Amino acid sequence: MAETLLFNALRDAIDEEMARDPYVCVMGEDVGQYGGSYKVTKDLYEKYGELRVLDTPIAENSFTGMAVGAAMTGLRPIVEGMNMGFLLLAFNQISNNMGMLRYTSGGNYTIPTVVRGPGGVGRQLGAEHSQRLEAYFHAVPGIKIVAVSTPTNAKGLMKAAIRDNNPVLFFEHVLLYNLSEDIPSGDYVCALDQAELVQEGSDVTILTYSRMRHHCLKAVEQLEAEGVSVELIDLISLKPFDMETITRSIRKTHKVLVVEECMKTGGIGAELIALITEHCFDDLDARPVRLSSQDIPTPYNGALENLTIIQPHQIVDAARQLKAGLI
Repeated sequence: MAETLLFNALRDAIDEEMARDPYVCVMGEDVGQYGGSYKVTKDLYEKYGELRVLDTPIAENSFTGMAVGAAMTGLRPIVEGMNMGFLLLAFNQISNNMGMLRYTSGGNYTIPTVVRGPGGVGRQLGAEHSQRLEAYFHAVPGIKIVAVSTPTNAKGLMKAAIRDNNPVLFFEHVLLYNLSEDIPSGDYVCALDQAELVQEGSDVTILTYSRMRHHCLKAVEQLEAEGVSVELIDLISLKPFDMETITRSIRKTHKVLVVEECMKTGGIGAELIALITEHCFDDLDARPVRLSSQDIPTPYNGALENLTIIQPHQIVDAARQLKAGLI
């Protein structure tokens, strides 16, 4: 075990995979000599050279399309979006090309591509730099979506995503890069399609992901002091959902609360509750509840920004009321 910051865990994973497989390469804006906007690719340019760590122009649609072509020829590209909001410019390449070419080619091509970068609500980054795009891409067939929340799962999931023969959208949160913890040494790999049971409980199931995992942990600490037993699950895989883990928990607690930083309308929570209703309707003793961000552009003002996203006290209130049968 070694204590590692999340951005270094990602860097170590990429470095190890580039050393293991000469077909792994990195491309994006400032990934080379500058080392990436959040230093995830720091020093890789000097180690592997400009052909494997490629600085691109500010043209997301172009270099994402280039990554698709590179994957078709046998490379395993990692595309960095300096901010995930910028990848809206590459929506066509991700949806029509990455997601569909394996199918439309009759299986003649695989597209082993990782699209990664920072997203989520930071600290006064403004509306265009505070995007949560996981729901935008959720309906696209042919891609996998994961959201990391700790240095440990960041490293294990990055290695798994690079090795996967399908395109993976890899969501990192801008406020988690400096999170630190002891992570396993050696060739540590996580499954891309499995949720993590963070804490077992019996009264309420809380489903969450990314930065909200840490808001939920703060809430759980207070709820446990009040005698509310919470089962906390970090979804990690947003497409596909690990419904086996989710349904097993709901059949134990009979109550479920979804906590997300995504928007409420058409968000990850909306799809998740639809699936829970289909799979677990008879196991529920109360209606599923979701806590989501407000459906407005994120304000620049810090106080207003905090009001648009879910805070720990709101999670405590919702879980308390769920247990008491008040909602």
